[in-house]
Amino acid sequence: MNAFYSSLFADDAARLIAAGCFILTVALYFAAKALYARYRSPWLTPLVAVPVVLGVLVLALHIPYPVYFQDTRWLMWLLGPATVAFAVPIYEYRDLLKRHWISLAVGVTVGIVVAVGGSLALAKLLHLSPELQRSLMTRSISTPFALAVSDKIHAPRDLTALFVIATGVCGMLFGELVLGLVPLRTRLARGALFGAAAHGVGTAKARELGSEEGVVASLTMMIAGVVMVLLAPALGFLPI
Repeated sequence: MNAFYSSLFADDAARLIAAGCFILTVALYFAAKALYARYRSPWLTPLVAVPVVLGVLVLALHIPYPVYFQDTRWLMWLLGPATVAFAVPIYEYRDLLKRHWISLAVGVTVGIVVAVGGSLALAKLLHLSPELQRSLMTRSISTPFALAVSDKIHAPRDLTALFVIATGVCGMLFGELVLGLVPLRTRLARGALFGAAAHGVGTAKARELGSEEGVVASLTMMIAGVVMVLLAPALGFLPI
């Protein structure tokens, strides 16, 4: 009987901790968003600051990952509707898509070839496991698309999400540096760079540069995601 009550109390405590983790995650997001809006430091962006703070707290308090993920998994589910929401500006700027469809198609094709080929080449050079290689292949598309592709090619979903987020953060942090070194002057090229290389995070950064850059980044990200999902069965036959 004592063991039963101890187990019951432990389950209740785990639920309370999970709920607290969810509230803390949301609160830290809005706090980081407010700080970033005021100071505009890339290190204060929610995608950088929040995971760092949460990681420190979870490790310091010895909270198991399954307990943390118990309630916060709903935030991962919201990535799907958030990605679909990018279709709104795409519809509004459909004339832009009609005018530049060749450039966008070429950009997406080159982006996919470089992302998949470069990831596989680096993974093989470092002698990474097949699971890591499959997860790395999807790193340059938005998380909902990447998770759909990972299911097709039997890649671990957790690793896929980790690599996608890491790619987006790096693209956001170093994208403007690349723009300073590479003479990309047109709005189309600047937006496509962020959308193809850093998906959703890059799109948010492109919107800071201008509305047209943001729309082009959205177009590039969405098209690349759809193409990768369609190519997923073929990706499973790549030598790994």
